[in-house]
Amino acid sequence: MSDLKLDREEKDILESFERGEWVSVRDRKTEISRLGTAARATLRKNRRINIRLSDRDVIGLQAKAAEEGIPYQTLISSVLHKFLTGTLWVTETGWPNKASHRTTNPRRVGIR
Repeated sequence: MSDLKLDREEKDILESFERGEWVSVRDRKTEISRLGTAARATLRKNRRINIRLSDRDVIGLQAKAAEEGIPYQTLISSVLHKFLTGTLWVTETGWPNKASHRTTNPRRVGIR
């Protein structure tokens, strides 16, 4: 293999591999499996609730969900999850939407 001509990037990759910086395929599959299990557990919806909302709110939720291309139940679940984890952001002028990602005076809403 010594007669191979490698460019600088290829040499860097080879040296990195020889230092043991690359994960084996088996280790990678194990890590992907572990992360997949964690993701499924996080996203699992295992409890059903009933909630009464005004027609106006449901129509608004359905419209926002349609803008985002997701079911309105998923939007409701996402908003509640973000509120509980403290990652829900709204602007002074209302909810951010796809058309305008720039926000003026954003404020964080949620548990502090």
